[in-house]
Amino acid sequence: MGQLKLLVQVAFRNLFASWVNVIIGGIILFGTVLVVVGGAVVDSLDESMSRSIIGSVAGHLQVYSEKSKDSLALYGTMGGEADLRVIERFSDIKTVLEQHPNVKTVVPMGTNTTMLMSGNTVDLTLARLRDLYKQAAAGETPELRAQIDSLKSHVRQMLALLEKDLERRNAIAAESALEPADLQALERARTPEFWEGFEKDALASLEFLENRIAPLVTDGDMIPLRYLGTDLVSFQKTFDRMRIVDGTPVPEGQRGLLLPKFSYEEFFKLKTARRMDIIKEARDVNHRKLADDPELQRRLKENQTQTREILFQLDPLKTQQAIARLQKALGSEEKELEKLLVAFFSSTNDANFDTRYQQFYAELVPLLDLYRLRLGDELPITAFTRTGYARSANVKVYGTYEFAGMEKSQLAGSLSLMDLITFRELYGYLTVDQKDELQKLQAASGVAAVKRNDVEDALFGEDSSLVVESASGIINVDAQLEDASLARRQQEAALRKYTQQDIDEGVVLHAAVMLKDPELLEQTMAELQEASKKAGLPLKVVSWHQASDLVGQIILVAKLVLYAAVFIIFVVAVVIINNSVMMATLQRVREIGTMRAIGARRGFVLSMVLLETTVLGLVFGAMGALLGTLAVKALGTAGIPAFHESLYFFFSGPRLFPTLQASNIITALVIVVGVSAFSTFYPAFLATRVSPLQAMQTDE
Repeated sequence: MGQLKLLVQVAFRNLFASWVNVIIGGIILFGTVLVVVGGAVVDSLDESMSRSIIGSVAGHLQVYSEKSKDSLALYGTMGGEADLRVIERFSDIKTVLEQHPNVKTVVPMGTNTTMLMSGNTVDLTLARLRDLYKQAAAGETPELRAQIDSLKSHVRQMLALLEKDLERRNAIAAESALEPADLQALERARTPEFWEGFEKDALASLEFLENRIAPLVTDGDMIPLRYLGTDLVSFQKTFDRMRIVDGTPVPEGQRGLLLPKFSYEEFFKLKTARRMDIIKEARDVNHRKLADDPELQRRLKENQTQTREILFQLDPLKTQQAIARLQKALGSEEKELEKLLVAFFSSTNDANFDTRYQQFYAELVPLLDLYRLRLGDELPITAFTRTGYARSANVKVYGTYEFAGMEKSQLAGSLSLMDLITFRELYGYLTVDQKDELQKLQAASGVAAVKRNDVEDALFGEDSSLVVESASGIINVDAQLEDASLARRQQEAALRKYTQQDIDEGVVLHAAVMLKDPELLEQTMAELQEASKKAGLPLKVVSWHQASDLVGQIILVAKLVLYAAVFIIFVVAVVIINNSVMMATLQRVREIGTMRAIGARRGFVLSMVLLETTVLGLVFGAMGALLGTLAVKALGTAGIPAFHESLYFFFSGPRLFPTLQASNIITALVIVVGVSAFSTFYPAFLATRVSPLQAMQTDE
C-alpha cells in the first residue's frame, strides 16, 4: 500500500508537469464528451422511435404465420407488401395470446397497397352535373335547374380555357399538342349547336364530354393508398396517441375509412393552397425566408405558373367574384383572372406573405373546392387480391386522423385505417354477408351436393336425380327484377352492421400485441411463441423492432455510425497518446535511470508510467464526463429541433429531448481509461528496458 501511495503521489505531481500531458488530456476530454453526448442522444433516439412505432401501429409485439414467404414489414418493403400467409381465424390466436398474464390487448391487422386515380377538374364537374340530371329525372325544381345551368356554364368556360391552353402549347411546340380526332372533338364541344342540343339527350352529351374531352385535361394524379384493415374500435382504444382531426370515427359495426391527415393534405388538397401552407409553416416554425430559400421560391413560382387548377374550378359567376376580390386586394384594374392570379403570387414576398396568405384563404378559397375528396364521400378502391386479380369496393371516408406528436411525420401519416370486413373483401376473402348471400342462392337454385363416386349414376342412372324436365312458361322479368332489387336492398341493409364475432371469426394477416409490462418483452415473446406451438398454431412472434424492418434498423445504423466515429477517434487517439507518452518517456530517461540505480525495479517503473496515464485519463475523463453531462442537460431542456418532417417520427414529436443514463458516463470512462492504458503500455515497457548506466549517461 505504501508503494501504491507513492505511485499515486508521483502520478498527480506529474499530471501537468509537461505540455505533452495537456495534449493527451485534451484528446481524452474530447473523446469522453463525444461518448457521453453521442450515447445519450442515440439512446434517447432509440427510446423516442420505439414510442413512435409502438404507439402508432406495431404494439410491443407482432404475430403472423410462420408459413409466410416473407418476414413482416409494417412499413412495407422495396418491392411492395410482404408476402404473408393468412391466419384463417383471428379468434384462435386471440384466445391463446390473451391467456398470457402480461398481454393487455390483441388487435387484428392486415395491410395492402393500391393506387387511386384522382379525377381531373373536368371529370369532377361532369360527375356533379350527371348527379344533378339524375335528380332532375325524379322531379325538377327551379333550384335544381339553376344548379344545372350554372354547371353547364362552368363546363363551357372550362372548354374555353382548355382551348386557350392548347393554343399556348401549340405556339411553343413544333407540332400540334393533340391528335386530329381530339381537335375535332374539342371543336364540336365548343360549337353552339352542341349546347343547343344538350338537353335533348343530356346523358349522351355528358358521355361524349367524359370520354373525349375530360382525358385532354392532365391535372389528375395517381395517389398511392396504403391501408390497414383492423378492428377500428379496438385500434383507437389501444393506440391512445391516435386522435380524429376532421370528421368522425367510423361508427361501430359499419364499414368505412379514415385517411391520415398528412396524406389528406398532401394528396387531396388544392395544390396552390398546399404550397401556401408549406411556405407559411417554413416561415413560422423554422424561420425560413422567401428571399433566401430556393425551395420556398420554387413553390411560390409554381403558384404563379400553375393557375389552371384554380381557373378550371370557377364558373362564370365565381370568376367575376374572384376578379373583383383580387382587384381590390392588389389595387389593380386588370380584368383577366389569370393575370390577376399571376400578379397576386408574383408580388408575394417576406414583407406581405402573411397578408397574402390571409387574403388567399379569405377571398379565393370560399369560391373553390379546397379538397378533391370531401369527408363523407365514397372512395372507389380497386386492389389486387392475394391471388392477383382485382377487387373493388366503394368505401365511405368518415374523417381524418393523426398520432399526437407525429403530425408532420410522413411515416406515421401514410397509413389509412379501414374496417376489417372491407379489407377482407378487397383481399379476396368472402365476408359474412357474401357467405349468407351465397347460401341463399344455393338454396334458391335447388343445387344438390353429389359425391364424386355417385356422379355417373346421378346423371345417367335409372334414378337420375339431377335430370328434370323443363317446364314451359313465361318469365316475368319485372317480378324478377323487383325481387333482385329487393334482395339487393336487403343485402345492403345487412352490410350496414357487423358484430365483434364477424371480426374475430375471419382471416387476418397479422396482429399487434400490447403488453402490460414492456420491461418483460423478451420473456413474454418467448413464452407466447411456446404457447402458440402447444396450441398447434404456426405463429411467429416478433418484437416491434423486428416488425418495423428497415425503419427499425435505422436506430441500429445510428448506433453503428456513432461507434464507428468513436472507434476512429480513439484509434487516432491511441496513436497520438502512444507517440506523446513515448516523447514524455524519452524526456525522463535520466530520471528513470536514477530511480533504477537507487534500487527501483522494472515493475515499479512500469507501474509508475501506466498509473500516471491512468490518472491522467481519469482526471480528464471526469472533466469530459462533467462537460458532456452539462451539454446533455442543456439539450434536454432546449431539445433538438426536427429540422425536417421525416425526423418527427424518429423524435416522436417536433423535438428530441435527450436524457442521460448512468451507463453513458460509465461506458465513456471505461473506454477512455482503457484506451489510455493500452496506448501507454508499449512506451512504459521500453522505459523498463533502459539500463541505469545508459540512462544516467544520456544528455537531455
